[in-house]
Amino acid sequence: MKLIETVDSPKDLKRIAVPRLPILCQEIRDLILDTVSKTGGHLASSLGAVELAVALHYCLNTPEDILIWDVGHQAYAHKILTGRREKFHTLRKAGGLSGFPSKEESAYDRFTTGHASTSLSLALGMSCARDLAEAASKKKIAVVVGDGSLTGGMCFEALNNAGHLQKDLLVVFNTNEMSISPSVGALSNYLNKIISLPVYNRFREAMQDFIAKRVPKGRRILNLARKFEEGLKNILVPGIFFEELGFRYIGPLDGHNIELLVSTLKHLLSFRGPTLLHVVTKKGKGYKPAEESPENFHSVGKFNLGTGESLITKNTTSYTDVFGKKLADLAAKNNKIIAITAAMPVGTGLDKFASAYPGRFFDVGIAEEHAVGFAAGLAESGMRPVVAIYSTFLQRSFDQIMHDVCLQGLGVVFAIDRAGIVGEDGATHQGIFDIAYLSVMPNLAIMVPKDADELSGMLEFAAVYDKGPIAIRYPKGEIPNYKIQIPDSAISLGRAELLRSGNDVAVIALGAMAYPAYEAAQDLAKEGIEAEVVNARFVKPLDEKLLEDLAKRFSKIITIEEGILEGGFGSRISHVLNRIANIKQMGLPCDFIKHGKRADILAKYGLDKEGIIKAVRALCLK
Repeated sequence: MKLIETVDSPKDLKRIAVPRLPILCQEIRDLILDTVSKTGGHLASSLGAVELAVALHYCLNTPEDILIWDVGHQAYAHKILTGRREKFHTLRKAGGLSGFPSKEESAYDRFTTGHASTSLSLALGMSCARDLAEAASKKKIAVVVGDGSLTGGMCFEALNNAGHLQKDLLVVFNTNEMSISPSVGALSNYLNKIISLPVYNRFREAMQDFIAKRVPKGRRILNLARKFEEGLKNILVPGIFFEELGFRYIGPLDGHNIELLVSTLKHLLSFRGPTLLHVVTKKGKGYKPAEESPENFHSVGKFNLGTGESLITKNTTSYTDVFGKKLADLAAKNNKIIAITAAMPVGTGLDKFASAYPGRFFDVGIAEEHAVGFAAGLAESGMRPVVAIYSTFLQRSFDQIMHDVCLQGLGVVFAIDRAGIVGEDGATHQGIFDIAYLSVMPNLAIMVPKDADELSGMLEFAAVYDKGPIAIRYPKGEIPNYKIQIPDSAISLGRAELLRSGNDVAVIALGAMAYPAYEAAQDLAKEGIEAEVVNARFVKPLDEKLLEDLAKRFSKIITIEEGILEGGFGSRISHVLNRIANIKQMGLPCDFIKHGKRADILAKYGLDKEGIIKAVRALCLK
């Protein structure tokens, strides 16, 4: 029997002798690789954090002790160790395990997480709540933060506050892009082993107390000693920054040395106050293709486990592909175009732009708020910044969009990728709220393309738009492999496009919904129901002239959007046409939609061709 088959909870894990833990770690890696090669998922980071997950659950008393994973890219081993091994094959499938920590799945997941840089604030809040409880608990709270998350300002705000409050909190800082020279690493490990021992810390505290109270000029001596210690750490242990914030710093340690991790963690859990353990891991650890190309294996679809080659056949072009190529083409003609992304150059298609115009490309890290403020400064100085961020992450910049861009009326272009259903990444990543939260922004125009040509045209329009900020939202899905041929389809502010004439019902579709709406109308015509199909193009401003015409000619109108209904596109249409009683709005519920294939989710909510046919038929037969 494999060791992994004996572990259904962290209690089972603790029965395994430490020297045998490397065997368990390899078996966990094998399971992760076998599963993700079939389901897709966040592979490289999870492979790199296997020993870390094992060591933390080995030393903590979870779930009584609390373990929080920032984002959750690294948490697959955590899922396997906490009673979800037998369900792990359902990873990211509809009805199966989420690709991220999920409080609905397990008591070991205290938060549903999918956005970076939040965990330290969450953990500090729980630490304060623990200490404020009437019967103060002795439970430990630990949080795992990756080096990418530390680019987010929220992390630094939490670190600063934690150092000030001096609550018992263990922060495990996992870096996987740096290396330690062998000599410094060995000496660092030796020093950390000494300073993490309880006997050393008891002696240190007692000696400090004695010197301060009994020795003449004792406090002055202690200050000199601390300066010497800090200087030594600055040379041998790269943690002075965290020490200055009020943390006890231990590290960096080899994050794949399970015995070292276990022995160090056991000592650190006896510390009082905020402590930071710095470990260094390798992304993709144990799988050569992922080790050699961790960025390509950060988030993967199905792949050949033997070769690492993708099994996803890509026959069509994505909106992201079109955006990246078109923006690079526009930049060749306009040297004021600047591209900005928040740690997603490949995901947003800006890698082409970065290669062609490195001086005009900025990856600001996981710092969406800064990305928008930074763009505002560029726009105010005469540049044309294009901020490419996924819809779900742009939520974090709400105030910066409102205050720094819209209030100022600045010409920032927002390229909102993954707008709508994203599929397997689930509730934390579905980009279904952006229409609602952007619609309330004064001065902001919002466009939504139906296909590749329209996205290209909208980018051209946005590049020269001079009336303030403008946004283009587009989905993760692939662009239809045929075109609806419409003459005179140039983009004009606030102008919709008629795709098909009819006399029974008006269907107003937004963006990618235009194609299934058009296909549904073609099929409905065979039943004798003639639907007029309009491609809205704009959420703001609306084509009020066209809407008034539709109101005069139709008593039945359907709006279709890949976004929430409350406060969404359909709501804006209804606000304009509130005298029309028979309007049906089609869209997504104001809810957190779980993971599954994009096409299946759209079908579930009636946003595919068959769902549109059913809705139109029902409305027309009233």
